[in-house]
Amino acid sequence: MNILCVIPVRGGSKGIPGKNARSVAGKPLVVWSIEQALAAGLDVLVSTDDADLAEIARGAGADVPFLRPAELAQDTTPTEPVILHAIAHRVAGGRRPEAVMLLQATSPVRLPGTIARAVREFRETGVDSLVGVVPQTPFFWHPAADGQGGATAEYDPGARPRRQELAAGDYFYKETGSLYLTRTEIYERDNNRIGGRVGLFVMDEAEGVDIDTLVDLRIAEQVLGDLQSEPLDRAAGAGGPAGEKGDEA
Repeated sequence: MNILCVIPVRGGSKGIPGKNARSVAGKPLVVWSIEQALAAGLDVLVSTDDADLAEIARGAGADVPFLRPAELAQDTTPTEPVILHAIAHRVAGGRRPEAVMLLQATSPVRLPGTIARAVREFRETGVDSLVGVVPQTPFFWHPAADGQGGATAEYDPGARPRRQELAAGDYFYKETGSLYLTRTEIYERDNNRIGGRVGLFVMDEAEGVDIDTLVDLRIAEQVLGDLQSEPLDRAAGAGGPAGEKGDEA
C-alpha cells in the first residue's frame, strides 16, 4: 500500500515560541517524528511555512518539496486543508497515495514499532481511518448542567471496580492527537481525517504526551530520554489494556 506520511509544522507558536525546532532530548522536536516515520519505511513529507524548519526536516531525511502558502499557515488554519494541499502536490507529480498518515510533531513519543504496527492494523482490518488513542479508566464525572451540583458518574460508585478488574470494554479511549491513518478518498470526499469505517489504534500510555506548554515539553523530554536509555517494548506488539487488541469504533 502506498502511504504518504505528512508531518505539518509551522514556524510560529504562541505557547512555546519556535517549539517545532526546539531541542527535545537532544533533537529538534520535528526530527523525532521524521525519524520514526522513516524507520517504518514511509514516504515522509514535511509541510511547513518556515525555511529553517524546512532545512532541519531535509537534514533529517524528509521530503520538503514546497514552503506552505501563508493562507495555510495561520493560527486558525485547520489541519485537513494542509493535508489536502500535500496530497494535491503528490497527485500533480503522478504519485497519488492510497492512504495518508498524519503525525503531529507535538506528540513525539512513539515506541519502536508503533508506526509499523499502525500500518499493519490498517491493512489487516480494512478500516477507512485509524485513530491513535490511549486507554482511560472509566472514573469520569459529569457536572450537573445547571451548575448546582448533582454530578453523575460514568461508573457505579457503589461498586467501584479495582483497576486490575477492568476489562477492555470498560475503558474509554482518548485521542492522542499523535497519529491518524486515513484513506485518501476520505480526505478528498469528507475533508476530514476521520471518516468511513473507523478503527481505534491503541497506543501505550507513555505515547499520550502532547506538547502545549513548557511543562508538557519537560515531560516529553523526560520520557524520550528514558526511552533512549531503557526502551519500553511492551507496546510494540500490543494493542490495548492488558495487551488486548483495540476495538473498532
